[in-house]
Amino acid sequence: MKRVLFSSLSPHWDTPKAVFDQLDAEFHFNDDPCPAGGLFGLDRSWGQSVFVNPPYSQIKVWMEKGLAEYRQGKTVVFLIPVRTDTKWFHDHVLPNASEIRFIRGRLKFGGAKNGAPFPSMVVIFQSEGRKP
Repeated sequence: MKRVLFSSLSPHWDTPKAVFDQLDAEFHFNDDPCPAGGLFGLDRSWGQSVFVNPPYSQIKVWMEKGLAEYRQGKTVVFLIPVRTDTKWFHDHVLPNASEIRFIRGRLKFGGAKNGAPFPSMVVIFQSEGRKP
């Protein structure tokens, strides 16, 4: 049971299309630095409006990169699990996020038969008054 709740055969899960489409309509993304199946965005500059659904085993490093890009004036939107007990949440999200949106219910990620075994949130880093 523990293996099912806290593990995955793959760290890469496609973002639910409806979730991405709704966020894209609002933020007009021009970059996705970590598409399903790849870790392409840690070593390059990101676009101006960025969607990030990182491998959940590496949230801290993706969060650090996202904050660095945000500090350059970019909009960075994360889809991540709700883990309010973690160091990265208290060190990176709480003091820096422009907005945190908790998603009602459990998301069903692409390729999954069932909903995720954890709640999800959208964390937005966006400069005041700046719209993508």
